[in-house]
Amino acid sequence: MPAWGHAFLERASPAAGENLLRGPAAVEMHFSEALEPAFSGISVTDESGRDMRGGAATVDGGTLRQPVLPLKPGRYRVTWHAVSVDTHRTDGKYNFLVTAP
Repeated sequence: MPAWGHAFLERASPAAGENLLRGPAAVEMHFSEALEPAFSGISVTDESGRDMRGGAATVDGGTLRQPVLPLKPGRYRVTWHAVSVDTHRTDGKYNFLVTAP
């Protein structure tokens, strides 16, 4: 397996642009490499910019998980940053939509 040097986002749940019938309990992201917990994180905000995080994020290898508060119908913004164990940083943001309670 080659050493990429960066932790690239492979998949996220909810995914970018996803329309959900109910809000998730957490945002979970899976990366191509193990992450450095102290330097990786996720922010989840509602349309007005209110922080919707429901506790501390956790890192397990290449998986970053952020619990969220109960999400009402609306658009939510996920902003993330990940630092692989070899110190390379990647980041990004995307939206998802909750259409029903």
